[in-house]
Amino acid sequence: HKTTNNITTSYLGTSKKLSKMHSLSSSLSILLLVNIGSPRGALSFVVSPSLTTLRKISDSKSRLLYKSSTTPPPPLTTVATTPARPKTQTLPKIIQGGMGVRISSWNLAREVSKMGELGVISGTAMDVIFVRELQDGDHGGHFRRALASFPNQAMAQRALDKYFIPGGKAPTKPYRSLPQWTLEPKRQLEEAAILGNYCEVWLAKHNDDDSPTGGLIGMNLLTKVALPTIHSLYGAMLADVDYVIMGAGIPIKIPGILDALAGHHDCSLPIEISGATSDEDNAIAFSPNQFWKGSGTRDLAKKQLRRPSFLPIVSSTTLAQSLLKRSNGSGPTRGIDGFVIEMNTAGGHNAPPRGWHYEPEDQGEPVYGKKDMVDIKSFAKVAKGLPFWFAGSYGRKDKLCDVLNGGGNGVQVGTLFALADESGMESAMKQNILTQLVQQHKLKVFTDPAASPTGFPFKVLELEDDGPITTSSMKTLSDPAVYNARPRVCNLGYLRTPYIQPDGKVGYRCPSEDVKDYVAKGGEKSATVGRKCLCNALCADAGFPQVRHITNPVTGEKDLYVEPTLVTTGDDVNQCAQLIKRNRMDGTWGYSASDVVDYLLSDWKKSQRKAEKGRARVNPNRWGYSSIDVAEYLLDGFEEFERQTKGDPELMLL
Repeated sequence: HKTTNNITTSYLGTSKKLSKMHSLSSSLSILLLVNIGSPRGALSFVVSPSLTTLRKISDSKSRLLYKSSTTPPPPLTTVATTPARPKTQTLPKIIQGGMGVRISSWNLAREVSKMGELGVISGTAMDVIFVRELQDGDHGGHFRRALASFPNQAMAQRALDKYFIPGGKAPTKPYRSLPQWTLEPKRQLEEAAILGNYCEVWLAKHNDDDSPTGGLIGMNLLTKVALPTIHSLYGAMLADVDYVIMGAGIPIKIPGILDALAGHHDCSLPIEISGATSDEDNAIAFSPNQFWKGSGTRDLAKKQLRRPSFLPIVSSTTLAQSLLKRSNGSGPTRGIDGFVIEMNTAGGHNAPPRGWHYEPEDQGEPVYGKKDMVDIKSFAKVAKGLPFWFAGSYGRKDKLCDVLNGGGNGVQVGTLFALADESGMESAMKQNILTQLVQQHKLKVFTDPAASPTGFPFKVLELEDDGPITTSSMKTLSDPAVYNARPRVCNLGYLRTPYIQPDGKVGYRCPSEDVKDYVAKGGEKSATVGRKCLCNALCADAGFPQVRHITNPVTGEKDLYVEPTLVTTGDDVNQCAQLIKRNRMDGTWGYSASDVVDYLLSDWKKSQRKAEKGRARVNPNRWGYSSIDVAEYLLDGFEEFERQTKGDPELMLL
């Protein structure tokens, strides 16, 4: 035992003892108990290194004794021979929903994780966000800070040389684009996807001084956006992501891919191609060894990565059972580590109703029935003991209690966090929505059957034209005039569908692209009706709209066109009003991610306190109550009152 600068390190053995241990059977298991204590807290962990590693450590006393109070000790690393499974951690009660594009930013995920819950970044289109953030000047230097920790500095420097613009590009200048994804993506696209997802996860897991937060971070991807999936996962795993959550499809091959990537093994993801006779030969492949070899750092493929927990998003018990039987991962549950059950009131893409088929002439909302609902206790019976969280209008404190009391592990919440201060939503748009809510405008969410090129129903927030600060720049694609005025083009291509061309080669088409182009590629004209370019619109939601110059049909001159937004939220968006407070410094409206977490946990914590007091008070011979009971009784409901008055002293007095 040795103490220096309030840091205590307990270690097993000396050089002499270790040499004796080394002569024992090679099967001997040795554990190192390491305890680091300081005035701010304590950290204890157990390391199980090889005997060879211990002998090497014993040769250098500087590695046995950590003498600095600011610099972390050199890590003990060994190369595992099997995929490393997730660390044993307390399961969160709250999963912050992964909302793309970049609404679930690293900043939001970090704040949630620091409160002991699961913060989630959106990995969708992170390659584009990465290069656009650099072209905007990387405000705050956050991406450059993350890039400085990337294991291949040559790759990081290539990205900076190619995309970083000190001070940012001019607002009227278009962003420099990446190539679109295909079955054989270009090298610069692969690097952008890996770097972008690495940076977003790394930032979510580190404080501003680069110290680890110690919180849990997950990553959300859309199954339908298949082509960038493997590269996005690999980048996130290089940054030690804790969870992967995927919906908008059936992610049956993802468990096996996570297993493979943990050991840097080759893997592939089958891609559905319209007109192809078989999907087995149509896949996007990735080889970590070849990728690092091409970068001149092949040794990076030797260090085992930790395999994150995988939580598929399902909408029925049938789908959950199917994934447990058919997924290609290892272990008794085939690589499935839990489930998120999402109801049809959630924001973004929804699973279609049972038996529903989209018809272009029917522009009304899909009708959901009892068969589309999932009961908490019923799902618990088919979950095989795996943890599960419910989502879709579960962003209420009473709903969290319902799930926990019904056998679930908690809730996934998106909309409440989407409007929080730390979210990545463009600030003016966010203020517009918050102001309408404060002024008691009842916002409407429309389940659009045609908006998404995927064919899945998609939630669209319909902002009022007479809203408090709604201007032409604030109007979204939900406005027919804005939708009709947009020149149709597909220049990002995440939702394109591969198809077999007459010459036998693979082509790509999207029903939201120019109608003539889509029909020329063999698409049905009826499939283009009402389709919206989600790729560009959702990038605009996060403050990264592409700009382009288009010819004015009247004047013949080039006009600047800025891609409009399209906001998606859950049906319960009006519930956000109860959390909104005014910022006394600048007069804006808002609330923090911590406000959301505190609100969601408030009833559960209260019920647990009452239960603990009840257990402690079991005494048939004595009646009574404590001074704490009196204080809690008097203060009961004050938090609700404070929310209703938005924390405004004048309203509280009234």
